[in-house]
Amino acid sequence: MKYYIIAGEASGDLHGANMLKALKEKDQNTEVRAWGGDRMKAEGATIVKHYRELAFMGFWEVVKNLRIILKNIHFCKKDISAFKPDALILVDYPGFNLRIAEWAKAQRIPVHYYISPQVWAWKENRVKLMARVIDYLYVILPFEKPFFENMHRIPVDFVGHPLLDEVSHFDAGPETEFRKENKLPAKKPIIALLPGSRTQEVKKMLDVMVETAKQFTEHCFVVAAAPHLSDSLFEELPVYVIRNSTYKLLAHAKAALVTSGTATLETALFEVPQVVCYKTSNISYAIGKQVVKLPYISLVNLILDKDAIPERIQSSCNPKQLTTDLSEILTGTKRHAQLEAYKSLKEKLGGSGASAAVAQLIVERTHA
Repeated sequence: MKYYIIAGEASGDLHGANMLKALKEKDQNTEVRAWGGDRMKAEGATIVKHYRELAFMGFWEVVKNLRIILKNIHFCKKDISAFKPDALILVDYPGFNLRIAEWAKAQRIPVHYYISPQVWAWKENRVKLMARVIDYLYVILPFEKPFFENMHRIPVDFVGHPLLDEVSHFDAGPETEFRKENKLPAKKPIIALLPGSRTQEVKKMLDVMVETAKQFTEHCFVVAAAPHLSDSLFEELPVYVIRNSTYKLLAHAKAALVTSGTATLETALFEVPQVVCYKTSNISYAIGKQVVKLPYISLVNLILDKDAIPERIQSSCNPKQLTTDLSEILTGTKRHAQLEAYKSLKEKLGGSGASAAVAQLIVERTHA
């Protein structure tokens, strides 16, 4: 069978690659073209466009790059038409993927959507479009199934969260080796800095994270730099910088400052106490406040439905506040409370095997 996969971000590339690996185990005669990254390429997909060409963050950034986005949509449709896939698999990335889904439905190409658009957060008007253009929806967060089925009468499959498998199967190796490989001090406790995967957000987050790090001279601060980001973003920083070792870093970290996103959930699954930090352009933030309906921005707090980890957004995301927050989670009751909350989080996320589950359903439905 021929599959066309579209993932527009690093997290989508990760989950798409794991799904693709399982897909090939269940359907050995598989040919795949994809919009993604190095992980899907390693699993045998022919990469049409890398996600680093596609990631635009925030409302204003999307408007500025609208011509490029429209050009990519036009190119994508032509490429799918030429490939003639048996199924189109869309992974998150809703602004782009829902447009492609609408077109694909009209072309009678079966549309599988893995990792639902977060319409429960904003743009709930998209639900009607989703119901019309998506043939099969696979969700990874426990509250999404009742949202779509009970509130909007859309049948879905809850497959569990793929990060459970990714983290549980990860072997970080000895901490001494990690320190040696990255030339880190032998004994200083490690604090992970995860500033994001997009150039715009990294620029905003690094300054405040580094200023916070200056207040903790007895700790070793390490930035996890996304592999596709330019070296120039990290030049002359008074902290350590590593690439392609985020999970090793989290496995050995005592605490973390994390930009909102999938990384907050990954940090929690590694059982690392964290402070969530987020800044965007003033225009994007002002618009976002009007349309986002959620009480929290981190997946950890959303899934637990409580303020389990501190969230510092825009003006509250400053070195003074982060210094206080970080001090509180390095030792004491707030550290213990986060670790206890993480236990509940894992229970709510369901069992393992998300990638295998979604691959099995796709193969069954494609061959039916």
